[in-house]
Amino acid sequence: MRIGELARRTGVSERSLRYYEQQDLLRAERTPGGHREFGDWAVDRVIRIQALYAAGLCSETIARLLPCMRDADGGLSSIGNEKLVAELAQERRRLDGMIRDLLLSRDVLDEAIETASAGLTRPAG
Repeated sequence: MRIGELARRTGVSERSLRYYEQQDLLRAERTPGGHREFGDWAVDRVIRIQALYAAGLCSETIARLLPCMRDADGGLSSIGNEKLVAELAQERRRLDGMIRDLLLSRDVLDEAIETASAGLTRPAG
């Protein structure tokens, strides 16, 4: 499939797909006319890349992680190494910290909402 079709099927812009290719996250074959051609496997790969970006990983980490993942189900293959595992564990700890911070922020916001709501006049009923 061409890049436009991959963009349509994944909801990811063509510009992002080109960036993924530049970062060695995605590979395309080239037609004799120089157009990018992707196999059906690329849909799963792009979805996986998006999930890893959403988890807060940078493109360099994703590039090291992707060869250790199977595209069809996103599970890990057996080519991981200790350095990668340690790096992923660090990323997990970073995400845990961000989640704690977000939960604290939500608690503060909930308290502000409750305080502000208490001062509102209730309609007669």
